[in-house]
Amino acid sequence: MTDTKTLAYINMYAVLGTLENLCELDDKAKEILSGLKKPVSVCFDVKHGPSATIKFTKSGCRMEDGVRDCDIYIPLSSCEKFNGVIDGTVTPVPLKGLTKIGFLLKTFTALTDRLSEVMQPSEEALKDRAFFELSTKLTFYTISVALSQIGNQDKIGQASASYMLDGDIAFCIKDGPAATIRVKDHHLVTIKEYPKKPRAIMQFDTIDLAYDLFNGKVNSLECIGKGTVEIRGMLSMVDNMNRILDRVALYLA
Repeated sequence: MTDTKTLAYINMYAVLGTLENLCELDDKAKEILSGLKKPVSVCFDVKHGPSATIKFTKSGCRMEDGVRDCDIYIPLSSCEKFNGVIDGTVTPVPLKGLTKIGFLLKTFTALTDRLSEVMQPSEEALKDRAFFELSTKLTFYTISVALSQIGNQDKIGQASASYMLDGDIAFCIKDGPAATIRVKDHHLVTIKEYPKKPRAIMQFDTIDLAYDLFNGKVNSLECIGKGTVEIRGMLSMVDNMNRILDRVALYLA
């Protein structure tokens, strides 16, 4: 079972939030942004749900939590409506910024289409090594943020978070992308960088292993036994994080 509100938080911060990494790592996304004459900010404000503002410039994009000063303001009446926007069944209607509609229809749509292409790749596309690595890195960032949203919003995830001690967990791929899962009073926050002083570490040995784990092709417990998934530090933190991680696939399927 999944929860509509939790999915909305994942769609906002984990899915749309990965646009930051797409624009940083992908040449095609950089090319899309290169035609931007001046910065444009878009705010999605979901009633009884998440709200965030994404600022786009020629050099990339950055998401900030909450309703900020923006060029385009898009209110959504429910989490269901927002989830519909993400899966393409609902057309968003800006309350502010109709003169910027060209940005939404062209630049923003091109970026989200590219994100979908990379995050839901064909088997043929994955044969290209550079594309494979890009896809896996973006999937990693999406999962790392989704993990915190599930720990905070999903009832089963909250139960696992309730047992987690305060501190930082390093969630990373060796010689690759890293994230901090910060726990404070059983509330989780993902920071897209390696923590300075982790209390626990969960590290995948290679990007290929991470891909196989993310796609259910290998068993995580077997990998831990083999040492290809390294776990160190406060093991109870990683154990409860793993319980939350098991629910990520239900929401991102």
